[in-house]
Amino acid sequence: MPKYQLIASELRNEIKTGNLPAGHMLPTEEQLTQRFSASRQTIRQALSVLVDEGFIAKQRGSGSRVLKQFSQQRSGNIAVIATYISDYIFPGILREAQSVFAANQYSAILSATRNSVFHERAILSDLLQKPVDGILVEGTKTALPNPNLDLYQKLMERNIPIVFFNGFYSDLSGSVSVYADNFGGGYALVQHLLQKGRSSIAGIFKSDDIQGHERYAGYITALRDAGKMIADNSVFWYTTESRDELFTEELAKKIAECSAVVCYNDEIAFRLIPLLLSYGIRVPQDVAIVSFDNSALSELSPIKITSLSYGEQNIGQVAAQTLLDRIAGKPAQSQTLRWKLMEKDSSR
Repeated sequence: MPKYQLIASELRNEIKTGNLPAGHMLPTEEQLTQRFSASRQTIRQALSVLVDEGFIAKQRGSGSRVLKQFSQQRSGNIAVIATYISDYIFPGILREAQSVFAANQYSAILSATRNSVFHERAILSDLLQKPVDGILVEGTKTALPNPNLDLYQKLMERNIPIVFFNGFYSDLSGSVSVYADNFGGGYALVQHLLQKGRSSIAGIFKSDDIQGHERYAGYITALRDAGKMIADNSVFWYTTESRDELFTEELAKKIAECSAVVCYNDEIAFRLIPLLLSYGIRVPQDVAIVSFDNSALSELSPIKITSLSYGEQNIGQVAAQTLLDRIAGKPAQSQTLRWKLMEKDSSR
């Protein structure tokens, strides 16, 4: 966040808390430059933000006066933005988040980006025109530079608490997120397979979300540490748009050259198993399969999938409570959820 915005935020908070009461004069520009170790131009930019927001008025020859103490009316609404709403694991995540909000007399306004930065921008632009008390959001294509950080910054400037789940934007300073230990999960799955005697382990990962990069990092690090590095052409990458093109005869044949495969999530594993079976490749006898999320798909698969679970935790519930803490003004930090291995038929 630019320095003038940080200065504006600090002064805004002092007005809200009454440390700068209504009717009082702000310190002079010279005093503010010394206090914040900033240029006069930066201080003027910060004061202009507060003028635009109606907190202060500049008076020629006498400085800036506080117009009012901040009194925010609670809207009772929380915006919940996910990549998807009705697909895969998202109904469970969103249901748990909504139950936490409802228990605290908040209504959730649901939106789906479909992992598109275009749709994300439209949703964020709309939120700038609506009264919301907080935003719970799953970032869009978090492994790529995001053109919508300017809108997130505008929302943060308005002191709207934001909590990310399932990932984060590394370029968005001051954000709070709740996400999985994806590196540790990738490492643990490889260790599980090695303990089962599988030494040639392929991988399938998603390239446009940060989770895919972290899971790959854990996977490849575990292989390196065990002295079991795999050829690059045995690691497969896909994007949101190219996922359906992944499941080809070529993929099945390359996977069959290995003794196991780590999948980005249960959705990939669920689709991979029938593909391998259709080419006479047995699971787990020929190829063991492990995955992430321990979703319903891991049980519905013709061969139940060994998968990582959050155990008793639900990421939607934890993220929702973190957001409520931020809305209440309590200290809130990013949290990492640990995985628990649920061994099933696909890796026995």
